Amino acid sequence: MKVNDYVKITGGSHEGEYGTITEVGSCPDGIMYQIDNSFWIDGYNAVVQDASVVKIKYFNPNCKVEQHGDWVDVKAAGTIHYKSGDFIMIPLGFAMQLPKNCEGHLLPRSSTFKKYHIIMTNSMGIIDEAYCGDNDQWHFPALAFADGVVREGDRIAQFRIVKKQKPLSISVVDCLNNADRGGFGSTGR
Repeated sequence: MKVNDYVKITGGSHEGEYGTITEVGSCPDGIMYQIDNSFWIDGYNAVVQDASVVKIKYFNPNCKVEQHGDWVDVKAAGTIHYKSGDFIMIPLGFAMQLPKNCEGHLLPRSSTFKKYHIIMTNSMGIIDEAYCGDNDQWHFPALAFADGVVREGDRIAQFRIVKKQKPLSISVVDCLNNADRGGFGSTGR
């Protein structure tokens, strides 16, 4: 491992966290690695990850994205008051250039409806790699089910970056030759 490698920590008090090696040092037990200029780990407790580099332009420096595991949390970039039934576009405070041949999948956090009584109107936001201009700020389209407020800095959504699906070759057939499962929504009957 070396400086600037992105690693997953596999042991110790920071197990499960991710970070970037910012310094390499040695001790009697072996090589030590400083993570994000914050804490040190030994080389036995880290695995190099294949990190994709993304460019982010912040519109609000108080609303930086935060990666926790496989998903990246995003925050409201301003305070918005709403009434039940309102449709609101909540700015998330950043524009991003995704890696080539990737797309972003934006979803509400599991606590968003419980805390704010809003749902994402299109169930899931798909951000393609062409949405990368200086003013292409990401938003959370929401429908309010009660009066409320989302405050600047509230974590309301999360995203992950996914490789685009390869083109499909469609083959039309009269029969799929597979057993039926019982119709849509039948799993677990």
